[in-house]
Amino acid sequence: MSKATRGGQRKLAAAVLAAEDGSAFHSQRAKGLHEAGGRALVRHAALLAAGISDDVLIVAGADAERVAAAAGCGRAVMQDHLNAALEKFDDVLLLPCDVPLLRLETLREIAVAHATSDAAATLLGAGVGIFRVAELDEYQPLPETAQGKTVTTVGAASAVELTRVETLADLAAMDARLRAAKAGALMAAGVTIYRPETCAIDADVEVAADAIIEPFVQLKGKTRIGAGAHVHSYCVIADCTIGEQVTVLPGCVLSESAIADGASIGPMTHMRPGCAIGEGAHLGAFVEAKKARLGRGAKAGHLAYLGDAEVGAGSNIGAGVITCNYDGAHKHRTLIGDGAFVGSDSTLVAPVSVGSGAYIGAGSCITKDVPPDALAVGRAHQVTKEGWAAARRAKKKTETH
Repeated sequence: MSKATRGGQRKLAAAVLAAEDGSAFHSQRAKGLHEAGGRALVRHAALLAAGISDDVLIVAGADAERVAAAAGCGRAVMQDHLNAALEKFDDVLLLPCDVPLLRLETLREIAVAHATSDAAATLLGAGVGIFRVAELDEYQPLPETAQGKTVTTVGAASAVELTRVETLADLAAMDARLRAAKAGALMAAGVTIYRPETCAIDADVEVAADAIIEPFVQLKGKTRIGAGAHVHSYCVIADCTIGEQVTVLPGCVLSESAIADGASIGPMTHMRPGCAIGEGAHLGAFVEAKKARLGRGAKAGHLAYLGDAEVGAGSNIGAGVITCNYDGAHKHRTLIGDGAFVGSDSTLVAPVSVGSGAYIGAGSCITKDVPPDALAVGRAHQVTKEGWAAARRAKKKTETH
């Protein structure tokens, strides 16, 4: 991004300083990889840097690959290669990765102040500043870089913006502050959050107006929740798309899945990655699903496992049903057509298909495809011996005496 100055257009780079290891946290992970408010510290800084420059450099140390991946934008540069990476630029923002409360508006004020002056550096407190690349002899911590040169300073609207994360206690306090701000912003936009201090909502989560979030809910990653949805207490939802008027009852754990409008999930449902739940469908208590697709209005009320399965619209999956998707070496799919009925305690040994409108008798083990509208029963014949129990009790009584 070029900035107008007295000398014409100048090219500005933004360098996120993320080379610090985790020793201050007594951690094996680089400092920038630790999270506050649902984002890695380096990600907070990278997003700020991208707001004032199209050229973002992630200055990393030994854990460069992971740090660059966590940043999510820009390109990684080893700390001792920074000067070489800046050769094509006129100015550079040096931004530590541990000031997540810093506002983009403040950085833009620094950029304007620097672009309209002849100073070698424009500083915002200790640790943040924009420098003329030609004035940098070598990379070193701020503000020593600018010693002996013309320096201007710009103040932040609040000193809180410059709060550094130096310890794990600081990190916890920063996390609480960022999450409180996130919940406040959602409530200001029309989301009902009961006991927001008990909820953990990540920075990238989106929740539409008129949704309801009950106490002790975690919304993680890039989760999206539609208007009128109701998430009950003790749910953990990560990277999911939840439609309008969806109900998620207490205690559900949902990951990397999509739930269409009007569906109902829970309580105590576990949706592993890759699930797609159709409009008005229902997964009930103690149902686990993985890479499962349920059509519109399909139901699995309780105590079922649906792995690598496709369930057609309007089908009913009884209690205790299992799709046996793993043969010890490979995963296989189960296909269930529209309007099928799978009786309780049935096992469907994949790969297998159940046609539309077919019935599976309770307690069946299904190993062969079932045609549409057929009845399949795969269980042993019942044997009844009248009087057997009474005779057994009498025999035991005799033996006791």
